[in-house]
Amino acid sequence: MASWQRTHTCGELRESHIGQTVVLNGWVNSYRAYNDQVFVDLRDRYGITQVVFEADQASFVAAQEIRGEFVLSVRGLMRERLPGKHNPKLATGDVEVRAQELTILNRCPTPPFEVTEFPNEELANEDLRLQYRFLDLRRVSLQRTLIMRHRLNQVMRNFLDQQGFLEVETPLLGRSTPEGARDYLVPSRVHPGNWYALPQSPQLYKQLLMVAGFDKYYQIAHCLRDEDLRADRQPEFTQLDVEMSFVEMDDVFGVIEGLTAEVFKQCLDVVIPLPLPRLKYADVMLKYGSDKPDLRYGLEIAELSDWVGQTEFKVFQGTVAGGGKVRGLNAKGAVDKFSRKQLDDLTLFVQRYGAKGISWIKVEKEKLTSPVEKFLPAAAQQALRQRLSAEPGDLLLLVADKEDVVCQTLGNLRQHLAGVLKLFDPDGNVFKIAWVVDFPSFIWDEEEKRWAANHHPFTAPRDEDLHKLESDTGSVRAKAYDLVINGYECAGGSIRIHNPEVQSRLFKVLGMSVEQARQRFGFLLDALRMGAPPHGGIALGLDRWAMMLAKTGNIRDVIAFPKNQKARDLMTGAPAPVDAKQLKELGL
Repeated sequence: MASWQRTHTCGELRESHIGQTVVLNGWVNSYRAYNDQVFVDLRDRYGITQVVFEADQASFVAAQEIRGEFVLSVRGLMRERLPGKHNPKLATGDVEVRAQELTILNRCPTPPFEVTEFPNEELANEDLRLQYRFLDLRRVSLQRTLIMRHRLNQVMRNFLDQQGFLEVETPLLGRSTPEGARDYLVPSRVHPGNWYALPQSPQLYKQLLMVAGFDKYYQIAHCLRDEDLRADRQPEFTQLDVEMSFVEMDDVFGVIEGLTAEVFKQCLDVVIPLPLPRLKYADVMLKYGSDKPDLRYGLEIAELSDWVGQTEFKVFQGTVAGGGKVRGLNAKGAVDKFSRKQLDDLTLFVQRYGAKGISWIKVEKEKLTSPVEKFLPAAAQQALRQRLSAEPGDLLLLVADKEDVVCQTLGNLRQHLAGVLKLFDPDGNVFKIAWVVDFPSFIWDEEEKRWAANHHPFTAPRDEDLHKLESDTGSVRAKAYDLVINGYECAGGSIRIHNPEVQSRLFKVLGMSVEQARQRFGFLLDALRMGAPPHGGIALGLDRWAMMLAKTGNIRDVIAFPKNQKARDLMTGAPAPVDAKQLKELGL
């Protein structure tokens, strides 16, 4: 064994090791040099141990060279720290290593940013940290996050294995089936002019596995979508993909609820009460303005369109007459939390989501105070108080517009207010989890002037709505479901179409001719005709699960080597030009 190979990690030494000779390897987290001593906090991913170099040891001279982030190997004797020098913040804080030998395995110039983390210290610019991601990943908080993500994967694998599921890998190079987000395309050298598509999900392959008789499948799958990015989205992402045969929705819910409870128990020691609530899509859109509501707080939205007739406000009346909606919410006790300027700024906030403006109303003991109060007769004011359960000190916020704009505006305003009013603890262990069901099967694509699949074109319509598939398409509900946790869509799935005739009808509703459907999905239609069992499944977004469990709002914190918000890898420089020779080989 080489003289520098470690006998212990920097996180495992305790009082029971006192008197032993140990070898530690790691990075210099910090150092303090004195005339007769040098103190080094040596760090690896397991923890930190204090090492002391003393003037009577040969290693003392070499220790003068030590700087931050040097890689060291230290041989020394374990001893208890001096009285009053114990550090209760460290697991190893009762002991230290008195260094006898030092090997500097590698040096490090001054890093472009501080790797050591200190409380309340602002981090360096994110682009700089992504450029030097290999340094950024030395931060203890990021290492803990990735360790937690490893734990998450293991819990999921173990649970599904115990339930009889098989992990099966599916191809990364497949056929482009343009229905949904944009594909990443890969040119074929062997077949010039033809292209592979990288998978947006293993959707078609996992359905084919059901046809093949693998009735319980899962995969921790890498997926890619060429779409605009945000804080909780990356061009390449990971999902836990699950599919089952001979099931209905309740069967899928049972497995995933058990998995969810196991994850929270094993990863955070949080008990999740089961069964989980089931909320209808129409209800959550009305109450929360979103199909992924954060249920940790109230601020429910109320329908006010029928109340508008009691007012004299032409703007409200014109909106309702034109088919729009008027809805509002009550920010309880929030009157004193907003200055007049802050109230005016709410107009700018709602305009981001397409609304023309917002009406604010302060609730006082005897009256309502608002720029629009003159349009609200006494009876209308009283009715509004009752509708929104308003009390003195409350702030009422109303929006009038098309229904989708009202939903989006009030849904985002609700989240904004919850943060401003501190209605929940973002670092707490409160997790409100629910299923959202009864989604519309189709949405109208105004640009294409046709119906589009709300989820994907293999989602089964509810049996009782099948007769309306062609005659009343917009009212058809899907056997689709989302799992929502604290305002994030953390899983989504559906019962699939296993009847080839129904699948063909649905393709037709989506505007595909028989020839187009055959060209794009012929292999699936063939499979459905050859003994396809009823089947369904779900995909869990592992990046979002990890982000939630780590209590960070930035998905890049839970991915080892993420892209920035412009889909660039600042560390390697990808995407980057390639040699002309490579392009020529591909016929490009």
